Amino acid sequence: MLGEPLDRNVGGKTAEAMAELDLHTVGDLLDHIPRRYVERGELTSLDELVVGETVTIQAEVVRVSGRQIRHKLHKLDVVVSDGRGTLTVTFFNQHWRDKQLKPGTRHLFAGKVDVFGRNKVRQLTNPETNPDDDDDDFAGGLLPLYPATAKLRTWHIRKAVKSLLASLPELPDPLPLELRQKYKLPGLREAYQKIHRPTGFADVEAARKRLRWDEALVIQVALAQRRAAVERQSAVPRPERPGGLLEAFDRALPFDLTGGQHVVGEEVAHDLARTFPMHRLLQGEVGSGKTVVALRAMLTVIDAGGQSALLAPTEVLAVQHERSLRALLGPLGIAGELGSADEATRIVLLTGSQTAGARRAALAAIAEPETGIVVGTHALLSEGVDFAELGLAVVDEQHRFGVEQRDALRARAEASGGTPPHLLVMTATPIPRTVAMTVFGDLDTSELTELPAGRTPIRSHVAAPQWHNRIWLKVREEVAAGHQAFVVCPRIGEGPEVDVDIADEPAADPTDPTDEGADSGERRPPLAVLEVLPLLAEGELQGLRIEALHGRLPSEEKERVMSRFTAGQIDVLVATTMVEVGVDVPNATVMVILDADRFGVSQLHQLRGRVGRGSAEGWCLLHTEAPEASPSRERVEAVAATLDGAELAKLDLRERREGDVLGTAQSGRRRSLKLLDLLRDEQLLIAARAEAAEIVAHDPDLEQHGELARVLARRLDEERAAYLEKG
Repeated sequence: MLGEPLDRNVGGKTAEAMAELDLHTVGDLLDHIPRRYVERGELTSLDELVVGETVTIQAEVVRVSGRQIRHKLHKLDVVVSDGRGTLTVTFFNQHWRDKQLKPGTRHLFAGKVDVFGRNKVRQLTNPETNPDDDDDDFAGGLLPLYPATAKLRTWHIRKAVKSLLASLPELPDPLPLELRQKYKLPGLREAYQKIHRPTGFADVEAARKRLRWDEALVIQVALAQRRAAVERQSAVPRPERPGGLLEAFDRALPFDLTGGQHVVGEEVAHDLARTFPMHRLLQGEVGSGKTVVALRAMLTVIDAGGQSALLAPTEVLAVQHERSLRALLGPLGIAGELGSADEATRIVLLTGSQTAGARRAALAAIAEPETGIVVGTHALLSEGVDFAELGLAVVDEQHRFGVEQRDALRARAEASGGTPPHLLVMTATPIPRTVAMTVFGDLDTSELTELPAGRTPIRSHVAAPQWHNRIWLKVREEVAAGHQAFVVCPRIGEGPEVDVDIADEPAADPTDPTDEGADSGERRPPLAVLEVLPLLAEGELQGLRIEALHGRLPSEEKERVMSRFTAGQIDVLVATTMVEVGVDVPNATVMVILDADRFGVSQLHQLRGRVGRGSAEGWCLLHTEAPEASPSRERVEAVAATLDGAELAKLDLRERREGDVLGTAQSGRRRSLKLLDLLRDEQLLIAARAEAAEIVAHDPDLEQHGELARVLARRLDEERAAYLEKG
């Protein structure tokens, strides 16, 4: 029944209009949940209407007046009220409506809020109308209002749903009976009845709770099955070996590991020693020492006869990682070279832009057991990359990769005749616990929150336009003290932009006309690297050594610039978000982010983490022209107010919603989750995860849970499984 096409139930024209809302089956329509409810007699608050929004309002007609304003053009003004304020509803060439819209009657009006006249008085022009008593059998007086379109109004949807519910049989239920009884949840048919035709708000809440459980359980069962599948695989155990490379590395470390690094190191070592693959997420604050933890895991695997691969999302980051690993290992990382230690291993870099000769040499080295560590980009996933014995895959910046890429790396190992490698994925992007449970639920999670000794907290300030001179004076002061600076711009400039180098600009808040992200037509283009650099070089930063870094530069040039900056030969690096992750220059003490309001919360936090990595104090100056009290300005101020990644992660999730966090859908578009809220419903998610684990433990293939298996297959098809692959 739920899978039946809508045209068989609501008619072809209605089904065609519903397709614009991505509603194609009976189940899709029943899952199209009302946006809100109004009570009979409760009028819409007219002062909350926002210009430009398409709304459905319930109001009482106060007076009606019509006149012929010119030949063949009749205007009818209907003044409606919510009991406090009024709104004019205007109809052209619909003079017959004066018989329908009598003073004292109440109606639903659906249309776009616009303004009229010099005083910009809000009004609705030619809205669709429906008497609010059209469905007079709504017991209890709750009237559902649905997300709708210009062609498909809320009352059209309501009538279609009413018709479906009248003929809806008892439905097979994906939630087991014992689970429904345990959590006092209604059956599926009853839940649909309560959500679409409630007798009161208690019905609505009971139905929402039940449908949130459906969403949570489907996600958690999918992840539980994935965990179970991993545990059924065989992997070569890689236990620690006394007297090996790891011990030599630990002895040579010029600093003490933090308590968190010790704890996480023990968790990783325990996993590596098992006979099935490790599947662990390492989440750590910017600068918390994740690279050292990952390197110690790689050395453990090398001691046990395997190789490790470190996969980075960009070439700049891959090169940075190779450079950092060589610096950390010293003589232990240059096997076969003059001055290498007896226990040394070899590090090889593989990227897509290498010359044919360099690529051939890298591929040959990867196939040799003496190469312990391979660092690369997506090039590691391509055909022709054959490892001697891949024992560990480390995926950095997990949010840039998905399940597909992880599987491809494992497939490379199996193609070489090996078993699936252990897997460690890392991210410095703050992730709320609830997101980790739903996106990374197939991974065991470790966290690093403690910063290494000697790190100084970064001082962050919002720099409004009046701070302009002070920003560049601060940069000059830091350079004069022997330090370096980053200046980050949202785009490259001068020509077509490339997606990788454009800031992840948050969607505008259409409900807030003060939001500078709104498409007002008055906002200037974002500042660009190729425009800002010459202005600084000839103006405020004249005389300093300034260079650019962006995605259009050839690979050799990117590497040359980063090498010079790392070596202290560049004072100020003007860059795009290429420097967001992985760039480690301890001498850089100031980060200027121009047009900071064009960036998302997580991006700002990541960028800020590029400074303060040494013993000197770090500064982050967040330049913005967004007006005070606008959402854009508040976002920037929130980042400046705290260094707590967990708090910023919650802010990011509240702002962007799950659509952007869980999948390819951007804010404001279709969300993967309809009712489940990852921040509000934490306890429900925890319970659902436990129930899912129990179900999969006793019935791995869901043979005894046929309807749950069908729902899982329907909801986690290739398109809607995207949020699991976002990672």
